[in-house]
Amino acid sequence: MPRQQKGLFIGLMSGTSIDAVDAVLVRFSDNVEIIKSHSIPISEHLKNTILLLCSKGENEIERSGMLDRELGFLFSQCTIELCKKAKISTGEIEAIGSHGQTVRHNPNGKYPFTLQISDPNTIAEETGITTVADFRRRDIAANGQGAPLVPAFHEAIFRDKKSNRAIVNIGGMANITLLPKTETAPVIGFDTGPGNVLLDYWINKKKNLAYDNDGQWAASGQVHTTLLGQLLSEHYLQLPPPKSTGRELFNADWLNHHLSPFFDVSDADIQCTIAELTAQTIADSITRCDSETNTDAVDEVFICGGGAKNNHLRKRIQELLPEKTVTTTSRLGLDPGLVEATAFAWLAYRTINQLNGSLASVTGAKGDRILGGIYLGG
Repeated sequence: MPRQQKGLFIGLMSGTSIDAVDAVLVRFSDNVEIIKSHSIPISEHLKNTILLLCSKGENEIERSGMLDRELGFLFSQCTIELCKKAKISTGEIEAIGSHGQTVRHNPNGKYPFTLQISDPNTIAEETGITTVADFRRRDIAANGQGAPLVPAFHEAIFRDKKSNRAIVNIGGMANITLLPKTETAPVIGFDTGPGNVLLDYWINKKKNLAYDNDGQWAASGQVHTTLLGQLLSEHYLQLPPPKSTGRELFNADWLNHHLSPFFDVSDADIQCTIAELTAQTIADSITRCDSETNTDAVDEVFICGGGAKNNHLRKRIQELLPEKTVTTTSRLGLDPGLVEATAFAWLAYRTINQLNGSLASVTGAKGDRILGGIYLGG
């Protein structure tokens, strides 16, 4: 049986977009109550330091160890500021669920591994709050992909007996969760491919902007069909689930390699084509699952993550899925920008209460598992 608890948890998240540390204070009772949220932007210098560690380079152990501590302090700062904002003491928090910052994800090698840094020892020491972290590696140890993990949370709060739903998280990468209305049908989830990562890279390179506000620059261009076909030919996109991906595949080098023959395509048209890549891989994944699973087709699509703010991207997904309702998780009562952080607060809640936090039907592991390590607070 779950032990008696205060019901207050904090979720900490920094995703593949590497734009901010997001923190959310959540109360778990009969439902999920968001009490307060807080974010600390990640500086350009720190983002570049993280990106350098996302690919092979010199002195990796030294750089990794130092960055692990630096991010631990940053995550701690975000936690303390959140508590002050909410006017509660850190002693009232049951636990923190910290996703950390992914710097490597290789679930298909001879010895599969995934690595998220932001030292949980530092977080527990600085905040005094018990911290649950390193969620992904237990699933890897059970022969799973270690990702995506949020579908278990999606199932817990978004599944509906009257409607087949798809939850689409568009962060740096994009992933979907298919929630059948039939209770006995398994939940399916996987990374569809790039979300915002290539869009952010291209607009930063050409306009020195962090992101394409509302997708306006992409909307000003036209899709280059030959280039789109080249991008869609990527082998990963053809693979069946379970599968997961990251910056190890979809990065600046990958995009520039595909762009090299298309030197005469305008920058705006390239941005539009990259947006179409994200929209089509999401829509195609949902359509493919409609035809390949034994459940009824998806009725409703709910978008969360940073991509939920991109009006052009949402419009294209709706146009590619004309028979489905496409909206955001706001319709379900949860801010699209807080879903992932809330999910890791929920995962901490599950771990503290010795409950499974993964879905083997999603990750391909040998079974559902209790995830993460527990680092006791002071």
